[in-house]
Amino acid sequence: MLALNGGSPLRNSPFPSWPIYGHGEEEALLAVLHSDRWFLAEHTERFERDFTAFQEAKFGIATSNGTTALQVALSAIGIRPGDEVIVPAYTFIATAGAVVASGGIPIFADIDPNTYNIAPQSVANAITEKTLAIIGVHIGGCPCDLDALSTLAADHQIHLIEDAAQAHAAAWKGRRVGAIGHLGTFSFQASKNLCAGEGGFITTDDEALAERAWSVHNCGRSRTGAWYEHPLIGSNYRISEFHAALLLRQLERLEAQTARRTENSALLTSLLHQIEGIAPMGEDERTTTHAHHLYIFRYQAESTGLARDRFIEALSAEGIPCSSGYRPLYREAAFTTHFMNSPLSSPYFQGRPDYSGVSCPVTEHACAREAVWLTQNMLLGTADDMRDIASAINKVLNNAVELL
Repeated sequence: MLALNGGSPLRNSPFPSWPIYGHGEEEALLAVLHSDRWFLAEHTERFERDFTAFQEAKFGIATSNGTTALQVALSAIGIRPGDEVIVPAYTFIATAGAVVASGGIPIFADIDPNTYNIAPQSVANAITEKTLAIIGVHIGGCPCDLDALSTLAADHQIHLIEDAAQAHAAAWKGRRVGAIGHLGTFSFQASKNLCAGEGGFITTDDEALAERAWSVHNCGRSRTGAWYEHPLIGSNYRISEFHAALLLRQLERLEAQTARRTENSALLTSLLHQIEGIAPMGEDERTTTHAHHLYIFRYQAESTGLARDRFIEALSAEGIPCSSGYRPLYREAAFTTHFMNSPLSSPYFQGRPDYSGVSCPVTEHACAREAVWLTQNMLLGTADDMRDIASAINKVLNNAVELL
């Protein structure tokens, strides 16, 4: 009997907790506490240097969080009111919210059904004379098609920003993400694979963009100017020394944790391939490292006869925490409300931005019927933990008749 109907759950033990920390993190925080320098000091400088090198970029700026990193990146490329920025419909609200907060208009593109990353053809169809940039999100830690997006950006002379909030250590064709586009942004929020509760980062290989981003994140200052000299309009988007110190210690753990997630993900994928009605996400040989911030698989309700949401409810009851993930972002009331009386005009919308008619069919199918999410900490468990996940899925599907 399924646990949802009063039976015993397949699993009672918890998966690894998150975040993971030890004496090193305690020592780092205390070192800042007693230093009397709580911002723009040695820990921030060292973390900027170390994480930039880790992601194989030339320049890096630490920010207060991933959302402000996006806003600074947009400001660095010169966004102006009414500029259009193409974003995936399947992402966290910050990707599009940062565009709105910067005065731009988010244009939603559909996703690839095999990876849930932004679909290049959908991006191509959305480009207008007002398009300033594409934001390619590496969903779940899986790099999006940076070859196709880079080509589109070059052909139309627009910018490519990588939203790598979930993609620390991920690599595309042997190079870590973040500076393959013009700019990349990261998040160190509490759930992320590299975390400090909050924090963000910008990477780039373009020195001019790096200087503009540094100025914008530090109140419009210049690196070579006086403290009260402000050549640009900026704001205070700086990271604190406490966060930087914590991240330095967390960074020491990242490669080993990435390897563990990769190993467990491969095992889980091989197990799920054996279960009818479950389809692991597609793989692209150009992705040489998947960060596995999420393990997403596709549930095929048409072959099981059981609705996806009911399946999630039953699987959770068996001791496997899971969720359905995002909703189509263009359906969030925030965008309709914000642009309801907007004076801005959009070539894409042929007038005032109006999201009521936007439709991205692949995104809608993934959100309503297909996607099932497991969080990254679950992949830090053992091989037996992965077998438990597969066994619990089998149990639910083999007893689905109880729920019909």
